[in-house]
Amino acid sequence: MNFALTEEQILLQRTVREFAENEVKPLAREIDETGHFPRETFRKAAELGLTAVALPESEGGAGFDHVSYSIVIEEISRVCASTGVILSVQNSLYCDPIHRFGTEGQKKTFLLPFARGEKIGCYALTEPQAGSNAAALTTKAVLQGDRYIVNGTKAWITNGGVADAAIVYVNTDAAKGEKGITALIVERGTPGFKVGKEEKKLGIHATACTELSFTDCEVPAANRIGNEGEGYKIALSTLDGGRIGIAAQATGIAQGALEQALAYAHERQAFGHPIADFQAIQFMLADMATEIDAARLLVRKAAWKSDTGARFSMEAAIAKLFASELATRATHKAIQIHGGNGYSAEYPVERMYRDARITEIYEGTSEIQRLVIVAWVLKTY
Repeated sequence: MNFALTEEQILLQRTVREFAENEVKPLAREIDETGHFPRETFRKAAELGLTAVALPESEGGAGFDHVSYSIVIEEISRVCASTGVILSVQNSLYCDPIHRFGTEGQKKTFLLPFARGEKIGCYALTEPQAGSNAAALTTKAVLQGDRYIVNGTKAWITNGGVADAAIVYVNTDAAKGEKGITALIVERGTPGFKVGKEEKKLGIHATACTELSFTDCEVPAANRIGNEGEGYKIALSTLDGGRIGIAAQATGIAQGALEQALAYAHERQAFGHPIADFQAIQFMLADMATEIDAARLLVRKAAWKSDTGARFSMEAAIAKLFASELATRATHKAIQIHGGNGYSAEYPVERMYRDARITEIYEGTSEIQRLVIVAWVLKTY
């Protein structure tokens, strides 16, 4: 495996970092405080091809690989985790499954304008009583003629408040368990489809995270992704790719925290010296840098494995587990280095600390990642 980035990837990284510094970072604190979805930033990101990084150009994508995608999400999340996950959902949870499992008609209607960033998508799997146990969905869909009648509620849906369409996982045959789950594309404005209140959260405040409810909502059967009963397989396959995005997000948060801590350590004086001169501070910086490098390599390994076409569930789980728990440790250390100032909203590390915590929860908790990993360990070792 070659660890060096290609010239194309280096150029992409520079371009995205410049975009992050000039367009994303100046608004990060404001959207955290107001909770406003950064629609104009999303539009500008789309102009750079960041709404479908790894999709082919024929489908509206930028034509890069998944290693490049991980670079994009890391660079954006380094300055704003909300914007990072908004783009991650658009790329890996909405566009990717339609690219891989959708019909040509679905790609024309529900992929092309979304890949171009003209429209926004979301992924509706989680329910109030179905999180880690994704097979326990209670949202039901009954086929009547050429339409499904959908009833139920989804929860914690990132981009849900602004999405033009949602990939909704429903139960079409409860007796079949996970084999009775089906994936449907539901357009905003469909009668019976209602966007609920926006959730008040610890972090990632600008992600338009909402509840979605369906009451006798009629969805054309033509909007079904794959065959009836294939939804669970599609959902898990999609989450593998999504975990690469969240691992990259977590790595970006940690990198941003390290940069903030390092700058502060050079500026802050104590006992007549910059605190960067003290070994206690140096050791924290060394630990952060070491673990961030390890996380980045794990993320890129998973992305590289994805690009080979081989199964990468285990690699994605390892990257997501390590990077997300690292983000919590790194932001904790960054606040400690800032001392009392780190506890103040005047400094970005306070926001980074709050944003980091969710990376251990969504798209599979750390406990779920450990289950995925140990299943592989027990079969392999």
